Amino acid sequence: MSVDTVSLSGWGRTAPTTALRFRPRTYEDAAAAVRGRGPRGVVARGLGRAHGDAAQNAGGSVIDMTALDRIRAFDARAGTVVCDAGVSLHRLMETLLPLGWFVPVTPATRHVTVGGAIGSDVHGRNHRTAGSFTRHVRSLELLTADGEVRTVPPGTDLFAATAGGMGLTGVVLSATLGLRPVTSALMSVDTARAADLDEALARLTACGDRTPYAAAWIDLLARGRATGRAVVTCGEHAPLDALPARARRTALAFRPGRLPTVSALIPGGLAGPVQAAVLNEIRYRSAPVSRTGELQGVSTFFHPLDAAPRWSRLPGRGGSVHYQFTVGHGHEGTLHRIVRQLTVRRCPAVHAVLKRFGEGGPGWLSFPAPGWTLSFVLPAGLPGLARLLDRLDEEVAAAGGRVCLAKDARLRPGLLAAMYPRLPEFRALREELDPAGAFRSDLSRRLAL
Repeated sequence: MSVDTVSLSGWGRTAPTTALRFRPRTYEDAAAAVRGRGPRGVVARGLGRAHGDAAQNAGGSVIDMTALDRIRAFDARAGTVVCDAGVSLHRLMETLLPLGWFVPVTPATRHVTVGGAIGSDVHGRNHRTAGSFTRHVRSLELLTADGEVRTVPPGTDLFAATAGGMGLTGVVLSATLGLRPVTSALMSVDTARAADLDEALARLTACGDRTPYAAAWIDLLARGRATGRAVVTCGEHAPLDALPARARRTALAFRPGRLPTVSALIPGGLAGPVQAAVLNEIRYRSAPVSRTGELQGVSTFFHPLDAAPRWSRLPGRGGSVHYQFTVGHGHEGTLHRIVRQLTVRRCPAVHAVLKRFGEGGPGWLSFPAPGWTLSFVLPAGLPGLARLLDRLDEEVAAAGGRVCLAKDARLRPGLLAAMYPRLPEFRALREELDPAGAFRSDLSRRLAL
């Protein structure tokens, strides 16, 4: 096991802090790192795609889990895989898709570890029908503060605290995941423009079981009658008989693409509204008014930004803030007000995505809840950004909604309990399981988790 001192930040590249980094190669190494933690505690870290400060620990220890990346067992009959927590979703797709299996839930990047997906209880475009990632975890192995490795099944309090618990109950060492059978590595995709936010909501609602993967890119710089205009995409894994004859021989081939770096495409990033507005206009106008049944590779459909290395530089050199919230059905008015506030301010928002959520996640701090979720990225140096997002927090909390902790780097702790009503149970279990506070992070200190 190697040990060094490093400066770490989230994917948004804001508020870097320094920590002692352990790089275990065995479960025993991971246990030794927990035992060797200093007074500032320890937290596990994967591939660093949490946008905020969840995988940082100023003055403490961080366990880099990426060397624990073995796929231990695959059971085609049961449709399950057992893997280390440091295995990435990319690695799972690369290994399992040619065998006819796909991960049941994937976020907008495949470069996240299984442990990170559990700690954040990530969601994808199919949340309405499939739920969040931890709904498909059959069991997990958790290294707790006392040095014990516990097998944690769903339905237990420890599972509920760990699913979406931001790594604060212990170190996930391995997990057994349920998989989805597929017959091709292509998606059948329907695309349509929506003239405004109401039409985008209606189109997402109309996406049925035939196309369970659905999301809308939202133009947050369009104003007037075009406020909230969008490009809505719905899709499903393409059956073998929908493929051209020449494609059937390599139907399960996994071929992620690659684009030039963001700095080559847009020098200096999108720090201002003019550049962002031009890009949004191009994106909206280049989308088809309506198209059905287009065949796309899984990477093109699920992870288009992964094709552009270092795409987090898009908002500008000063870093970015990723804000995501959810509000329930019946609170569409809150969604409309927030979109109007952003458009009136001419915020240079990029990668703004609207999705529909189904049943809430199994974790006490799981982010998804039935309703709507909107996420967007803003330059960290935008004047008045802190005041704007504080106001949005208050609107979201007043509507019974919540912000996503995996994306957060600046939420005030006073609003947390209103957003996450099971927070007291989470804190009580943490106090019982880890009374000395072995597992800590910049996020946990900031929000008193």
